[in-house]
Amino acid sequence: MKILIVDDEPAIVDLIKINLELEGFDTCVCYTGQQAVKVAPIYMPDLILLDIMLPDINGFEVCKVLQDLNIPIIMLTAKNDIKDKIYGLELGADDYITKPFDSRELTARIKTVLRRIDKSGSKEDPNIQLGPIMINTSERQVYVDEEEIILTPKEYDLLLVFCENQKKVFSRENLLELVWKFEYIGDSRTVDMHVQRLRKKLGKYSFFIKTVFGIGYKFEVQV
Repeated sequence: MKILIVDDEPAIVDLIKINLELEGFDTCVCYTGQQAVKVAPIYMPDLILLDIMLPDINGFEVCKVLQDLNIPIIMLTAKNDIKDKIYGLELGADDYITKPFDSRELTARIKTVLRRIDKSGSKEDPNIQLGPIMINTSERQVYVDEEEIILTPKEYDLLLVFCENQKKVFSRENLLELVWKFEYIGDSRTVDMHVQRLRKKLGKYSFFIKTVFGIGYKFEVQV
């Protein structure tokens, strides 16, 4: 399960991230509202932890923009104002927690919301099918012509970003941010290296990953 953490306080982000990863969650961090609006449709988390007080656009505005994605949202805030809580819930937030909070309580609330969404049957089909490629997102398995191919975690994440955004052109910097989750510091050539390996594993369908000269890459299924 993937959790997108949107908060501009590094100490709080680090605490949440550590605790969620210990619980087995995959996490991605955004420090501004604009960053969250850009990343959420691509990362497609199972749940968003969204702080209200952000340095650019506030969490309420982010919630409005992202509501069409149908992703559960838990609002985080330092305010204990009932009006803010009601407003957040009216915008579509699934829960609300006030800072400072106990990490165990936050984890329990996340699991409760995820269970509720799962039981409602509103979760999407875990399989993504694009021509000869099938991705089982719940098991992180990839099949080409019904034969499983073994990918490293980053190769899988890279392929998933491509498949969820067919024909979209990504710069190397975009892919570093999305696949390495803003944690990678170094040469963007690592993207080229992973693309090369991924193409090799796709075999005769390697041409699905197209180089856009001077920019980066895009993924387009042609059968």
